[in-house]
Formats: sequence, structure tokens, C-alpha cells
Amino acid sequence: MDRDSGPRVPGQRIPAARAQEPDGGRRLRFSVLGPVRAWSDGEALPPGSPQQRAMLAALLLREGRTATAAELIDALWEEPPARALAAVRTYASRLRKVLGPGALVSEAGGYAMRTPDGSLDLQVAHDLAAKAEKARAAGDRRGARALLEQSLGLWDGEPLAHLPGPFAETQRVRLGEWRLGLVEQRLDLDLELGSHAEAVSELTALTAGHPLRERLRELLMVALYRSGRQAEALAVYTDTRQLLAEELGVDPRPELTELQHAILNADEELARPVVLHSVPDLAAPRPAQLPATVPDFTGRAAFVAELGELLALSEGSVMAVSALAGIGGVGKTTLAVHVAHAARPHFPDGQLYVDLQGSSAAAADPATVLGSFLRALGTPDRSVPETLEERAALYRSTLDGRRVLVLLDNARDAAQVRPLLPGTTGCAALITGRTRMVDLAGAHLVDLDVMSPAEALDLFTKIVGIERVRSEREASLDVVAACGFLPLAIRIAASRLAARRTWTVSVLASKLADERRRLDELQAGDLAVKATFELGYGQLEPAQSRAFRLLGLADGPDISLAAAAAVFDLPPDRTEDLLESLVDTSLLESAAPGRYRFHDLVRLYARACAERDEHPPARRREALERLLDFYLATASRVYGMERPGDRTVAHLERARDTGLSFPSRTEALDWLYAEAASILACVRQSLAQPTLLRRAVDLLLAAKDLSESGANSRAYEVAALAARDAAHAAGDAHAEGRARTTLTQVYIKAGRFDEADDEARRAVALREAAQDVWTHCNAANERGIVALCQGRFRDGESHLLEAIAAFRGDGNAPGEASALCNLSRVLVSMDRTEEAVELVRRGMAIYDDLGLTLRLANARFALGIAYAHSGRHVEALKEFNEALNIFEENRQRLWQGTTHFRIAQVHLAAKRPPLAARFAEQALTLGFIGGEWMRANILTVLGKALDALGQPERARACWQEALALYEAADADEAAEVRVLLTPLAA
Repeated sequence: MDRDSGPRVPGQRIPAARAQEPDGGRRLRFSVLGPVRAWSDGEALPPGSPQQRAMLAALLLREGRTATAAELIDALWEEPPARALAAVRTYASRLRKVLGPGALVSEAGGYAMRTPDGSLDLQVAHDLAAKAEKARAAGDRRGARALLEQSLGLWDGEPLAHLPGPFAETQRVRLGEWRLGLVEQRLDLDLELGSHAEAVSELTALTAGHPLRERLRELLMVALYRSGRQAEALAVYTDTRQLLAEELGVDPRPELTELQHAILNADEELARPVVLHSVPDLAAPRPAQLPATVPDFTGRAAFVAELGELLALSEGSVMAVSALAGIGGVGKTTLAVHVAHAARPHFPDGQLYVDLQGSSAAAADPATVLGSFLRALGTPDRSVPETLEERAALYRSTLDGRRVLVLLDNARDAAQVRPLLPGTTGCAALITGRTRMVDLAGAHLVDLDVMSPAEALDLFTKIVGIERVRSEREASLDVVAACGFLPLAIRIAASRLAARRTWTVSVLASKLADERRRLDELQAGDLAVKATFELGYGQLEPAQSRAFRLLGLADGPDISLAAAAAVFDLPPDRTEDLLESLVDTSLLESAAPGRYRFHDLVRLYARACAERDEHPPARRREALERLLDFYLATASRVYGMERPGDRTVAHLERARDTGLSFPSRTEALDWLYAEAASILACVRQSLAQPTLLRRAVDLLLAAKDLSESGANSRAYEVAALAARDAAHAAGDAHAEGRARTTLTQVYIKAGRFDEADDEARRAVALREAAQDVWTHCNAANERGIVALCQGRFRDGESHLLEAIAAFRGDGNAPGEASALCNLSRVLVSMDRTEEAVELVRRGMAIYDDLGLTLRLANARFALGIAYAHSGRHVEALKEFNEALNIFEENRQRLWQGTTHFRIAQVHLAAKRPPLAARFAEQALTLGFIGGEWMRANILTVLGKALDALGQPERARACWQEALALYEAADADEAAEVRVLLTPLAA
């Protein structure tokens, strides 16, 4: 047998006769992409001896062709034994018995396997790879990647594992090479699809295992460059050039050198996907996010034609950008949505929409919007980068080759909009906002004014009916004139009239003629808008107007039905009726089922109404107090479900609301994260009221999970800073101590240890004045953590022993367990490992008894550190992996990244640098606790792993970045990195 004939890769297969099923109807299945195995009707068959399995593999890989006895002997033995032919016959007989009749046949002096299509994993892998190649050629990159992922998923370790004989060895090499080629294709698609940050980790490991494979080095350089790590990308080239010169005496291939030049020149095209086809991905999602257009759209014919022509001409030319400006209520959104719907045929790959909330105090964050757009375009959550710049680059890359219309509604300014523009030919963007975006380069600016009298009357007529307008034309003209010809005002007034069949148009006109009902204090430029809201508000029933006023008091971006019920002090059913009636009048929007929001200007007007009409003023304070109590009660319940036995809830201020209940921890966390922005807004708003200050601070404590999620960490810090300052200004030592302790926790997670230590020291001083048990326990615990991170181990031990005693005295078993685990980490750093292990086991026992799943992850994390320090690598990895699974289940992304870093440390200590590099890269991708200090730690470990892998220049780039971060933080670890860099500098 020809030992090099090998498996047939896609396009090489030789057709052969195949049986549909062996005799007896059994369904056989075979595996060679790993250990050679066989199944019959799903049940594993006896594997037989290594030589018997080697013969089975040789026959399977011939794909139905006959192998002579001589060829099989040549495949199984380098030096055949004297009775080789008899052995082959024996193996054939045994295989027939195992596989059943009809599978192995004798013919032409040899043997052949007769198996149905799809019964051999290699055949399935070939078919999937061939389909992937066709999909990619057709421009369906996502589909191609998915098919390659399926093909690679069939591998189960080393192919033909543990089989003897020259044929098996040759095929192992061949199959391994083919698999590596598939991996390269899949990684290439990853980069085309913008998943460069995720690809760095895998490519780092692959280049370590295949150091002379230049294609992998190219892909790694591109991935690093697109991840903003230009110095490392260039270092990869330098390492590669040195390695090729030393090992092979050759220079890098031209493609690698050209790539280096492109990186040196910061080539903008390199930041884009390497797309060979302009055909859009056939399997890519086609978002259709446009809001519904109004059926009674009226007028604006010139603008519709102008914008429609501009969008139509964008096809195949340049990206079109149109920005519509005008006062609130003038119909910018209505016009943009109408035009966008009309232009849909020109944008077959989808339409994206977002309300940027530009007129509110908390305008939409472009990074958050990009995350939403990327997910809508098919990018999985794990592939969405962290930074605005990376998200914008991936967004533009994802849109390349597609024709997508993006509607950016209610924009604040050009700076907010720029990262959201597609940037590719064939796409277009429509923008609405209250300000003219003269600084948005290349934009087609449209200033939208109020309607003409004829258009305004036409709109009014479509809503109330032609018969009523025809009979009272003069009164109708008076109505639209009183509305200032503003579309939103006309729609509100006409809707109210349409809903009241007993009213005449004259009745409505007389109501509008009374200017005393309008807000005299409004500025002239906004008079028409707010007078319009006055029209709708004046026609509300008393219960509706009260709901409208009270709802406008809350600062959050939107509000849930349950929270609104608390504000109104009404049952949910009655609350929903009121909210939906306000939606019907266009004074309120339904953001999603069970959630409501105001247009930004309507909110301002509602609040002004509350200040004017809600008397006595105590009613306004009581409404906000009810909202705060609702959030505090519900967040406290979530906290308690997450941490059974934790005494924190017992120390919180008593809420005058029962809050919501949840059937599971998952639903409780879902609520917390869904309400994050509204909760933090409630905290900030409540701080201004001295009677609400302590409850506001305690709400921050109860919602502490938001500080560890990553997505809400910055907003949580802002709220914590505001809480500290408000408590200090009020002279409330109790609230200030808690706020400073909370801020200490925030600073620790951000790696700002000096600030954390300062806040903790101040909190300790305050708890003595306030006699607050919670601050005593937690401030001591946090001071211990800060001391650990700063290398002050004796101080850390002292603080944590104090915390343990305080928690124990309070009966707070979970708090005691946390301090025990923290103390164990201090003792590890003091080389008292046995004591450390004992402490953390005590902490784990407490968590186990209480069923604290998430906190148990922190304990396992601490135990892993202790095991790693004592060189017990297997046990350390077990604990870290257990912790990692729990962190992932609880959506603690920053802790996931931190655990990846610890796993990387273990692999490095165990002299497994490829794995160390891979886990360190994953930590950088996920994010981590500890801010820039932790990033420097990860880069240091990554550099050591790369140096061990023979990539000194890339290692140097990592260490140089780490040194800069350490020096900026004045960290002691800088000395170690200087030592690492010294030999390289010499």
C-alpha cells in the first residue's frame, strides 16, 4: 500500500460503491479523528488490539477501495513478522464479528469496508469543509466560519491516536496538517468578521506550537494590530525574522514583510477586514429595526423627495449622510422614519435604528449603541470588544460589503454620531437632532421647520375626519394656528378631539385660545413645543394628569410598570391602565412590554407641571420616596438571594415597600441588571433629600453586583462618588462611612489602591463616630485587601483579623468567610501556605453550609492561589476552573478575566508557556478586577510566556507596556519588570 496516499481532502475523493446499511440493518459509525472507534446503533463496539484498530483505520481511510493483504501488511508493520498474513486474516475475522455481516468484505485478494455515507467522521469533516469553501466563495463569511467550526469540532484529540504502524504515523501527520489548514481558514474568517481580540489568544498558542508557520504569524500580527497592540504586532515580525534566520537561514516571505510595512505606516486598510468579495453575507442577519411609520403621514413632499433621492444615489457610490435638525415636536423622527421606510429597497441588508436620547441629561453612550448594533448584525456577545474605538472599527468592518441604512434619532451632537457612521460605500445614515451638525463633515444638512398652514390642516383632517373639518373650517384653522403648526401639537390636539365625539372643533379652538393655560416662563424658542404639551396635558383626566406629573419626577431613562406603581401608590393593573392611556395620547412612549419612557422634552414639561400643580410639595417628595423604597426593598431581596445569611440586609435602612419577589436567582439578577440605569439614577436623585440620604446610600450597597459586572461599573462609581459627597456635605457620619466603604470597593476593582486606602481609612474613622457595625466590618475587610495589593502584608493581616472578629461578633457568617479567604491570600504572600489553605477551607465550609454559590467561587479562587503558591498545580487548576464556571454562570465577566490570569500563572509555573500565553490573552480580552495594575500583571506573565516560546521581541513589547503602567501607578512591581528588560536591553 502507498503510505503517502493519505486521506482524500476535499476535491480528491474517489467515488466507490457504498452499502446503505450493513446486513442486519444496524447503523454503524466510525471515528478516526481521534482514537479509532466504532459504534453500532449508538453503542460503542469493542476496540480490539492496537493492530486490529490500525487495520480498521487503514481500510476506512481507503474510502471503499480494496486493500490487498500485502498493502495491509505494509501499513501495519515496518518489519512484518513471519506470520503477518495470518495475523491480517485473524484481524479481518475479528472485525467481521464485531461489525456484523456486510461491513467488511473480501474481494480481489484483499479487503474493503462498505459503509454508508456520513458514517465516518473524516468524511463528514471533508463535506463540511467543502461547503465552507463554497460559502466563502459566495461571500457568506459567517456561514463559512460556522461550517468550519463544525468540521473542526469533529476532532477528538490526535487523529489515529495510539495506533502502531507506518501508515498510521504518516496519516497522523497528514491529518494534523489538514486540520491546521482548516484552523487557519477559520481564523482568517474570524479576522474578516472583526473577532480580532478573541483570535489573539488562540493565535498566540498556535504560533508557539508551530513557530515556523508564517501564515499563523501573519494572522497574529493582524489580530494584534487591530486590537490596538501595534508594538506587539511589530515584535512578532522581528521574532519571526530572527527565528527563520536561525533555524532555516531564510528571510520571511514577502507577504509577511509587506504586512510589517503596512503596520509601520499605520495603513488604514489594514484595520478593515480582508474581504475578497463584495457580495453580502448570505447568512448574515438582516436587521429591520425601523419604527413603524405613521399611516397618516402628511406633507413634507419636498423633503421626502430630496432625502429619498440622496439615499437612492448612495447605491454603489459613496456613503450618504443626511442630518435633520429642528425643535422638538417638529416631526424630525416622523419624517426620517417615513423616508427610511421608502428607501428600504435600496438597503437590502437591513436597517438599524437607535434613539440617542440627545436632549436628556444622560445621552446614549456610543459604545453601548455600537454593542447593540453589532449584536443585531450577528456579532456574538463574546466577540464584542470593550472599547469604543474597537467597537467602531468592528462595526465598520461588519458593514463592509453590505448595504445598510442607519437611522440615528435624537442625536446630541456630531461627536456622539461620528463613531456610529458606517464609513463604507453603499451604506447611508439618517440623523435627527435639535442642533444643526455643521461640524459633521460631508453631511447633507436639512433644517426642518413647522408645517405650512395647508399641511397642518391636512394632518388635522386625516386624524379627526374630513366631515368635522369641512363643517368648521375656520375653527380648524384656528386650532392648527394655536398649535403653532407644530406636527406633534396638532397630533395631540386632533387625537383628543377624535376621541371625544361630543366635542365640536370650536370647543377645542376656544380651549386653545386661552393663552393663560400656557407656560409663560418658557423661552421664546421653545414656546411652541411646550405649549403643545400644555394642550395635551390640559385635556387629561385628573388621574391621568397626576400620573403624568409624578412620572416626570423620576430621573431614570425609563421606568418599569412595577416601579411606576410604586410612584403612583396604585395597584399594577390600575397603573398599567393609566400608563397605556398616556401612551395613547402620545405623551408617553412604550419602550418595551412593561417599560415606559418620556420624550426628553415631555419629561421636562411633566416635571414643570409637577412643580406647578402637585401641591403640597410634600407629595412630590413622597412619590420619589416611594420609588426609592421600591428599589431598596427589591434590590435588598436580590442581595439576600445572592448571599443567604449575609447580615448586610439586616443593617440596611428599612424600606417602606415590600418590593418584588423572584422565583429564582437568575430572574432576580435579570431584574437587577435590567434596572441598573434606573436604580443608579434613583440613588443620585435621592441624595439631594436629607431624609432619603441614608436609604439612597443603602440602595447603592444592595446593588453592589452592578459594580462587578463590567457594563455598569463606571456608572456605579459615579453614584458612589455622589453619595460620598452628599453624605459629607450633610454631616451624616453614618451614611458617609458606608459611602466611603463602597467607594473603597470600587477603587479596589479599578486598581486604584492609594485612593482605596484613603477612603477606607476615612471610613474607619467615621464608623467610630457613627457606631456603625456594617462599616466597621466591611471597612476593615477592604483595608486588608488594599494592604494585600500594596504588599503591606503585616498590615493586611491585622486589618483582616479585625474584620473576622467584627463579622463574627455581628453573626455575619458570609462576611467572616470572605475575610478568612482574604486573610488566606495575605498568608500565602507571607509563605504561610498551610495556614492559608486551612483558612480558606474554613471559609468554603461556611459558604457550602449557606448555599452561597457565587461567594464559593471567590473561596475556590483563593484556594487556587494557595495551591499555586505551594506548587500544587493540578489542584490549583481544578479550583480555578471550578471558580471560572461559577463566575461565568453569574455573569461576572471581570472575575472571569481575573481567573484566566491566575490560570495563566499556574501554567507558566508548570512550564507550559503556550497555555500560559493563551489564558493571559483571554484575560486581556475579557477584562479583569484591578484596573491598569492588573493589566500590567497580565502583560508581565504574557511576556514571560512569550519569552519562553522564543518570541523575545513580543515579550519585550509586553514588558515595556507593563513597566509604563506600573510606573504610572508607582507600583513596586516595576522593579521586577526592569530586571526582565535589562538582559534584552544589553
